[in-house]
Amino acid sequence: MTEERQGGSGTTDSSGIARRSREVSWSDPQALSERVRQMSREEVLQGLVRGNLPAPAAVGVLGIDFAAFEPGRAECRLAPQESHCNLMGIMHGGVVSTLADTALGCAILTRLPEGMAQTTLELKVNFVRAVTLETGTLRCIAEALHVGRRVATAQARVVDDAERLYAHATTTCLVIPHMPAD
Repeated sequence: MTEERQGGSGTTDSSGIARRSREVSWSDPQALSERVRQMSREEVLQGLVRGNLPAPAAVGVLGIDFAAFEPGRAECRLAPQESHCNLMGIMHGGVVSTLADTALGCAILTRLPEGMAQTTLELKVNFVRAVTLETGTLRCIAEALHVGRRVATAQARVVDDAERLYAHATTTCLVIPHMPAD
């Protein structure tokens, strides 16, 4: 979906800082939503893990991968990229928050009945360590805590390959009908 590359020799912006370029593409979100409405929950989740189903645009543009799903649990992964960095050269908190929000929502989704969906009402992320380009791939492991008819909650941990904690998060989601395709 995305490709980053360094600018050519001598390519700088007006401040004299080397430029980078990024090519971005994504799947039509409306067409993706229509396709998902025609699939079972299991087909959707396995399609995301296997790559047979494209990631939603916001998730794919950041480079978040769907690693694993099981009832009440989801794991998503993200390798830090230069385009994720803030002015201090560390990963922007919004990127880590999106990783957590994605995994948390998916953990809840695994426990919802067919025909139901969720949307985030509240997201709380605690950052405990800076993420840099040298951190390596982050794993966000989320677990659904409560899935009711109207509200669901979940918690997650964002760790590296050595299980060092970088952030932990909680969410409250509204459970809503997922409208069938026409």
